[in-house]
Amino acid sequence: MDGPNAVAVSAEGLGLKGPRGWAFRGVDIDAKPGALVAVEGPSGSGRTCLLLTLTGRMRPTEGAASVGPFRLPKQLSAVRRISSLAHVPGVTDLDPALTVEEHLRERALLQRRFGGSLRTLLRPRGMGVLPARAESRAWGRAAASRLRIDTALAASGLDREALPKGTRTAVRDLERIEALRLSVALALIGRPRLLGVDDTDLKLSDAERTQVWDLLRSVAESGTTVVAVCSEAPKDAVVVSTAPRDEADEQSSENPETDKKETADALAEAGRA
Repeated sequence: MDGPNAVAVSAEGLGLKGPRGWAFRGVDIDAKPGALVAVEGPSGSGRTCLLLTLTGRMRPTEGAASVGPFRLPKQLSAVRRISSLAHVPGVTDLDPALTVEEHLRERALLQRRFGGSLRTLLRPRGMGVLPARAESRAWGRAAASRLRIDTALAASGLDREALPKGTRTAVRDLERIEALRLSVALALIGRPRLLGVDDTDLKLSDAERTQVWDLLRSVAESGTTVVAVCSEAPKDAVVVSTAPRDEADEQSSENPETDKKETADALAEAGRA
């Protein structure tokens, strides 16, 4: 579905070479706004690196891509501003000791600091009594923030009432699919035009995989283009394969740890962004 925030994603001959060889190469994409794009391939074939490249976190070595009106690699920062990541190991890891509510509050504060559109959910301590007009504005912003968080939670399908302790449930006590939903909710708080999700079907049952794809399909239909890494793509997705096309590419991807190491390199280089 082509929504007001959706962006088209295209690429031609896109490739990324790191210190350990080619992470991926020769990738072509033609996805309309609001599409569900599935990056399919074996572990170690550069799936995560492609995801990070399309969301502006890694600079491609060859080829070109566009995300909406922005071109890669020239406009990396612009693409980062309209995209969010979820469930990417080493990049968006949840703190197992924090609760669901603490993660949501932290993301709201980060959005306030870096996104400029959210404000703190709670009145800062030590402020004393606010003037009536300032207090009204403060609580108005808090209400807007809470509405945005509630909307993101609803879109992610994370049912707070079903959690053992509601939003006070620690991340360590979440089921894997619940943690994935929380990660998606956190990403959606910023209202991205492009959502990138890694490891969508890792260690999930068939029923859980169906739920995750239904979730991502719903996000795409609401007007946010979705790029999701998986081992097996659904039939209705725009499928992009990172599987080696020839012997040379296969040799460069024969180490199953390559993708993880390249992702670590990407975090070191682009995590600050």
